[in-house]
Formats: sequence, C-alpha cells, structure tokens
Amino acid sequence: MNRSLEMAVFAGIVDAGSFVAAADALGMSKAAVSRHMSALESRLGVRLLHRTTRKLSLTEEGQIFLHRAREILATMEEAESIVSDRALLPTGKLRINAPVSFGISHLAGLWAEFLERYPDIELDISLNDRVVDLVEEGYDLAIRISTLPSSSLVCRRLSSTRMTLCASPDYLARHGMPSAPQDLARHRLLAYALWQGQEEWPFHGPEGPVHVRVKARVHSNNGNTCRMIALDGGGIALEPSFIVRDDIASGALVALLPEYRSLELGIYAVYPTRRQLSPKVRAMIDYLAASLLPEY
Repeated sequence: MNRSLEMAVFAGIVDAGSFVAAADALGMSKAAVSRHMSALESRLGVRLLHRTTRKLSLTEEGQIFLHRAREILATMEEAESIVSDRALLPTGKLRINAPVSFGISHLAGLWAEFLERYPDIELDISLNDRVVDLVEEGYDLAIRISTLPSSSLVCRRLSSTRMTLCASPDYLARHGMPSAPQDLARHRLLAYALWQGQEEWPFHGPEGPVHVRVKARVHSNNGNTCRMIALDGGGIALEPSFIVRDDIASGALVALLPEYRSLELGIYAVYPTRRQLSPKVRAMIDYLAASLLPEY
C-alpha cells in the first residue's frame, strides 16, 4: 500500500479533470490510475469523486480529503526540497499578500526580524481584503483566513481565529441584549462583506447548530470598519476574534451569546504550487509557522 501515491493520483485526477489526462500527466496507464483511485476509495470507505461520462466532480468528502492530501503532499515535497536544496540561501524579492487588519495588527511586527535573519531577501507586501489570484498577479505567497482554502492551491495552516459576536455597552443599553441567535433579526447588524457567511450567521449552541438569516444595516469589506462602528454604538458585529479581543478585554465591546460559538477560521499560508518550492518562500512559511500564536 502506497498511501502517498494514492493521494498523488487523486490530486492528479482532480487537477487534470479526467482519468486519461491524469494518466498522461503522471506518466501512468489509465488502468493504473483507476486502480489506485479505487484502492483509495475502498480503503477510506467513501466515494471521493462523482463520475459521469461528461465530467468528474468532488464529493463533499472528496473536497475535505483533497485539502488534507495537498497539505501532506506539500509537506513531503518540502521535506525533500529542504534536503536537496539545503545549500541554497534564500534570496530575491518575495511578494506577499495578506488581509489588511491581520496584516497590520499581527504580521507587521514580524517583518523586521525576518529581514534580519535573511539579509538577501527583499519583501514586497500588499495588504487588501480581496482574494487575489496568486498566479495572475504574481504573488509568491498569500495569508488567507477562511474555513477551507481553495483546493487549487497548496496551503499550510499557521494559526486560527474564531468569529465573535459583539457590541458596545452603549448600544446594548439602548437596544437590549440578545438572548438567542434568533433575536439578532431585530438588531442593527454590521457585516464583513467579503466573508462567505455574510447573509447567514452560523452558531453552535447547547442544542446543536443554528443558522440565522440576517439583514445587515452595514456591509464593509474591512473588519476594522465594522469594529469602529460597533465601538461607536452603531450595532452588533460578527468579527474575527483577533480584531475585537482587546476591545472585549477592556470592556469597550461586550461578547454576546457566549453559549453559542460561531465558526473557527484557519489562518493559512497559501502558494501556487508545491513543486520546486523556492528557498525564500519556504523560509517565510517556516518563519510564520514558528512566530504566530496557535490562536488569535
């Protein structure tokens, strides 16, 4: 049993879009590709791909497994690359994209030490809250905060954060404290416009999952904008904890519905390919993994 080969075949089928194209890309016969795929699904006890005469598509289990398989394959290739390229020093320009709020509050303080460690690397750092196309826009690496990064990219989980429901004491004094997620419908809500859950806020409470349809009064593509409106008494925000943790600790904001937990989001380093990962990119990923806290 060669589990890494099975994972590589599975990822190759997804990338190529068919068993025949995957066989050509992997230098294998179609029969061998089918055999490895069947063995993988049989061992896991689940179907990973929907197969029709026209196309292939991932099942829900397949999407989850593909994400983890890519991480494992990337780690294996990185380990090999570290050994084979250990004589190469990280050098050159490194283009990085990161979210604005996280980039300012938790990444900006790390860059100086990195530059001290790697004097031959030049950093080009871009902060914005949209999902950039790494290949089209020429980025070596991006930091993304999401439930699950795109399966077309390679990623490494660096940390995590949790969506936190909060409002100012002034707002709560004027409009009342919600006692259940359904109460949010009568409140003024502040939504982060680029988060996929902006129209339905998920929670997990004492009786299980709860999904609340919301109609926000404010949409913003930047979390700190929602934070400032919340601090000024403008409404209830659902924000990543790294943005509002200090405000909650100081009492400027109040955490709401503590018995209902919202989504945990992973903080990932994502990059276009696991093949021939350059020393400068590998150095940055390892540095961030060692420097960031496990949770924000």
